[in-house]
Amino acid sequence: MDTDTTTEIPPPGSPATAWIAFDHAVRDVHYWSYASPLGAPPAVRLCHTDGRIREAALRAPEPLPELVAIRCADWVPAVRKQARRVLTAALAEDPAGTLRRLTPLVLRLGRREQGAWALERFEAVLNEAPALLDELRASEDPPTRRFAARLTVGAGLLDVRELAALAAGEPDPPTSGLWTDATLAALAADGPDDEAIDALLGAHGAMVRSAGVTALRGAGRTAEAAGHLADRSGLVRACARWLVRQDGGDPYPLCRAALTDPARVSPYAVTAFAECARREDAPVLRALLAHPAGQVRAAAVGGLRLLDTTDIELLRPLLDDPSPAVAREAARSLSGSAARLSVDRLMARIAPERPAHTRRAAYRLLFARGGVAGLRASVQLLTDRDPALRAISAQRIQSMWSPYRTPDLPQGDPEVGALLDGCTHLFSDYVMRRMRASLGLPVAPRTV
Repeated sequence: MDTDTTTEIPPPGSPATAWIAFDHAVRDVHYWSYASPLGAPPAVRLCHTDGRIREAALRAPEPLPELVAIRCADWVPAVRKQARRVLTAALAEDPAGTLRRLTPLVLRLGRREQGAWALERFEAVLNEAPALLDELRASEDPPTRRFAARLTVGAGLLDVRELAALAAGEPDPPTSGLWTDATLAALAADGPDDEAIDALLGAHGAMVRSAGVTALRGAGRTAEAAGHLADRSGLVRACARWLVRQDGGDPYPLCRAALTDPARVSPYAVTAFAECARREDAPVLRALLAHPAGQVRAAAVGGLRLLDTTDIELLRPLLDDPSPAVAREAARSLSGSAARLSVDRLMARIAPERPAHTRRAAYRLLFARGGVAGLRASVQLLTDRDPALRAISAQRIQSMWSPYRTPDLPQGDPEVGALLDGCTHLFSDYVMRRMRASLGLPVAPRTV
């Protein structure tokens, strides 16, 4: 039989999705009812549309384990039965190797109607030999690590310090959450453990650090909460403020004290202060708009926005700030007041000779202003040398129209008609005709 060279057997170590895709591709590519399967490779016969051929392929010597696992969830009972015999034998002969190789695939197949059997068998083997979980916990496949974490926690194999270390070092958030929850449960059951809490506090993930901050209370270490008020994560900062209040303190003076030395101010300290400040504290943040560090200036702009104290005259010059973060924050703060800004000044700032971050900030405000000014700026940028601005302007022009609303544009305006002529490539002829008609503009007759 001739086989299609485009249906290539995945090499060893291929991800689970590659084997599932191969199984589908074989059925999609080959016309089995008109061709003999005898000359096909064993892997191809394992994916044959005829169940009898799949079953026969499973009886051949050493069928590919990945395809055996897929056939364990087959829709034909006889195929499933034979595949499960083969997989059971493999688990008995080499449980560690079989689990290492097939767990990622079996987890994905477990979602199928007949996929639960293999997953249950794997769980049974791991429950009988929990030492095999060590290797699965180090798998490169995140679902496999989640699976191993769930079984490890359920079996109670690790102490609180080991759980905390795994929570702190796990890059996959759902898996890290499993370890973190288990750590907190162990702390609640067995009492505080300073080493475990310190591991949580030193984690990269914000969720894990916030759990560590919360655990400080049970360990009698609430005084340390002040040291986390300026954490880089808003979640951790909120937990630290809560802990300070639980200890009878007030996070406001602590956060304000962190700004007393301008040379040591950090962006997160500025944000932390803004999160618990009042409107009358706006001058403290305004003073930081002249700070030499761009990130601090940007945090001050964001903090003023949190206090709802937008000062147009103060923020407008910041669109020209050399720091992209400051210009971006200034544009966010000014978006609600875009109608009060000069169109000419904003258009001047999207000129090609301006810095890229200034142009993007100004364009954001022009589009927020809407009307002809927004459309004019968008059409101008469709041919810009900056590919990012070209893409953004095209997306925003397309977003101006929907079946449920008409853009805020004047009726019958010749300039609007000329601008629409410059973006016809973004819409179908039908949509463009509808837009022009809705705006009272001439519509070209249909060509047959």
